[in-house]
Parts: sequence; structure tokens; C-alpha cells
Amino acid sequence: MKACGKVFKYGDNVDTDVIIPARHLAITDPKGLAEHCMEDIDADFVKNVKDGDIIVADKNFGCGSSREHAPLAIKASGISCVIAETFARIFYRNAINIGLPIIECKEASKGIDAGDIVEIDFDSGMIYNKTKGQQYKGQAFPPFMQELISAGGLVNYMNEQNKK
Repeated sequence: MKACGKVFKYGDNVDTDVIIPARHLAITDPKGLAEHCMEDIDADFVKNVKDGDIIVADKNFGCGSSREHAPLAIKASGISCVIAETFARIFYRNAINIGLPIIECKEASKGIDAGDIVEIDFDSGMIYNKTKGQQYKGQAFPPFMQELISAGGLVNYMNEQNKK
């Protein structure tokens, strides 16, 4: 499994309130959430994001409220992966549950800039900065997590298992 796209870069403590502002939490459709993704921290995000793009951030990405809306909005916006130095634990779990790939990698967080083109190999955990010719070793997803992500999240995975 691989991802490749242009980077949107953010700093420390990007909380769920700026990922998807509370005023939009009544929206239940993922595409409707995506229309407001990151609008309080990056007003141009929705206009510029393309399928396959990547978010790179510093420490504690996804802190704040434990809303599942945040990773759902990011995934529905077309983001293929979020790389950060660290993630808030509840965001980490929610992301995996809805099938949004995330990777913790301090070196990538520090070395990748906005606009860089980055490729990620989820099988090996390797992150390649195509713009700068650099590579970083993130943690590969264990096979079970790859199955969850490939299925589109925990609910879809469980539905597939129940059909067997």
C-alpha cells in the first residue's frame, strides 16, 4: 500500500476544533465535513487539497475533543495520510478506526515542508521526500492495521469478517 501527494504542513497542537470546527458537528455526511476541514487554521485548504495529498504536522496532532469527525473530515477531503511527530492518542485510535493512515515520525515531521511531494510505503514505513531527495523511516503498519485501513475502517472490516 502506498500514498503520494503534495504536503500541507502544520505545527504543534493542531486540535480537533480547528480540524473540524464545532459549529459543523451536526453534519453527518463525510463529504459535508470535508467542505469545512481545516478552515479555522487554513482557509485555503479545501480549495487546494487534492486526492492523495498528505498532511505533515509537529507534536500532538489531533489533541482536544475526542470527536471522530476530525479524522473523518481529513479522510473525506482526500488526504491519504497524516504524518506527525506525535498524535493525541484518541485521534490516533479514531483515525485507524475510520481507515485514515497516520504515521509518527519525528524526522519526517521536521524535514518535510509545505508543498513538498512525498511518497509513503505503508508496508515498509518508508517516507520519501521526492522534492528534497530525502527519506525517513516511519513505523510500518502491522498486517492487521493494514487490513483495517484497506477495508476503510473498523466497521467495514468487521462487516467483511461477518460475511465470511
